[in-house]
Amino acid sequence: MCVIVQVCRNLPEESDREIANLLAVKDHYPKYVVTLDEFASGNVNGVKIMYLADFLLKSEY
Repeated sequence: MCVIVQVCRNLPEESDREIANLLAVKDHYPKYVVTLDEFASGNVNGVKIMYLADFLLKSEY
């Protein structure tokens, strides 16, 4: 299975650069922003935001 991943140290609140880059990709693969911020999580227009450890330990994508 293919997934698209954008990685960042932390997700700035006033910037949408990481998410906008993924939304610009027009396909149907799952998209993730993976960060070292353990409190970052959510879903923005289909882009899932996940803490690095949670992403690595996820059993399926």
